[in-house]
Amino acid sequence: MEDTGPDRHPRDRLRRELSLTDATLLCVASVIGSGIFLTPGEIAERVPHPGGILAVWIFGAALSLAGALANAELGAMFPHAGGDYVYLREAFHPGAGFLVGWLSFFVIYTGTIATLAAGFADALHPFLALGAGTKLALAVGLTLAASALNYRGVRVSAVFNNVTTGGKVLALLVFAVGAPLLGRGEASHLRPLVEGLSEVPWSGFGLALSPVLFSYLGWNSAVYVASEIHDPERNVPRSLFLGLLICGVVYLLVNAAYLYAVPVQAMRQQGNVGSAAAHVLFGAAGGTAIGLFVLASILGTLNATILVGPRIAYAMALDGLFFGGVDRVHDVHRTPHVAIVVQGGVSIAILLLLRSFPRILDFTTFAIVLATIADTLALYALRRKRPGRRRPYRAWGYPWVPALYLLANAAIAVALLWGKPSECGVCLLVAAAGLPFYFFFARRVRRSGV
Repeated sequence: MEDTGPDRHPRDRLRRELSLTDATLLCVASVIGSGIFLTPGEIAERVPHPGGILAVWIFGAALSLAGALANAELGAMFPHAGGDYVYLREAFHPGAGFLVGWLSFFVIYTGTIATLAAGFADALHPFLALGAGTKLALAVGLTLAASALNYRGVRVSAVFNNVTTGGKVLALLVFAVGAPLLGRGEASHLRPLVEGLSEVPWSGFGLALSPVLFSYLGWNSAVYVASEIHDPERNVPRSLFLGLLICGVVYLLVNAAYLYAVPVQAMRQQGNVGSAAAHVLFGAAGGTAIGLFVLASILGTLNATILVGPRIAYAMALDGLFFGGVDRVHDVHRTPHVAIVVQGGVSIAILLLLRSFPRILDFTTFAIVLATIADTLALYALRRKRPGRRRPYRAWGYPWVPALYLLANAAIAVALLWGKPSECGVCLLVAAAGLPFYFFFARRVRRSGV
């Protein structure tokens, strides 16, 4: 007998207000931030070949697509709020779902919000000479303002996200197309595309793939808000694929524009290739424009992150596995307002404790990789455990294609453990700190019969 299951948690009172366009642009906003400007120099250092650089970005998109195929099946099976918390709960055990949800909420999302808010204040410094205290106050104020916007309604936040993300994509496409038409670059920088590629060490491609995959992270944002998407069984998979397609095309075109403007050897010496390329192509005004664009881009990504994160805590609270009241929905705005407030408070606490654009928040990267590995494993477990479950979408290429993504992320996890043991240790300690809370919440659930 086929197991259909409910299309949402029976206690979920969030409204379905997000269209396919909203969900797609939410994924795009979560992916395209400041990374496209900051990572190309690092990639050129590891793959000093024009064709190799473009190949790494294409391969990164293909690997991310392998992950999207797995998440599309999971998201269509369980179109609930909470994303991988739900998948791990169903595939393994509520405790496994809790630990991933705990890590996602308290490390990935609150840590990312703090990093983005502090990064915005840092990026504003070239335009306004800000002291450390002013930067901190600005970052806190920005977190409060974006949280208030999301508190007022998912529709309001989605419209803001659509406008900022649409403008972001359009600006990047104009930059990429305008480079050869109006800029002062050299087509010879793009050569050779193929010749000499075999001489680049495979280790270089592997090392370059890490920042590329990190630049694609966020493509699965739609699965966390699945219970608020119209026709989620169709639109969750579509939003993942369309979002990745848009990001992949934009990344490839922008990197081609960078290579047109700046030769590979010069790229290797640049921390912000986007600004350097814009300066070469369009003069000093181009560099200023890129600086302003980075500010707008960070703002859009911050809003998308604040929209997604509370749904994890909300989903856990629906099962009784989080602090009391976090499962409440605002009577007027129909948002998980308590979860939004909790997320904002934790993010501000991180800002106040760290007081800068902190390198220690690199531990969020390790948490993202662990969560990605876990939900890919959930796909395999659910194929065995729930073979009769209705699957509106089935992952193409199973079991080999998801396995490729799993292996790639496992390799990145090992590299992070080797290269950043302190940050990874902090991440694991935060996960371990969730265990006593899980046992407390689980006992409360058993006693109350929630």
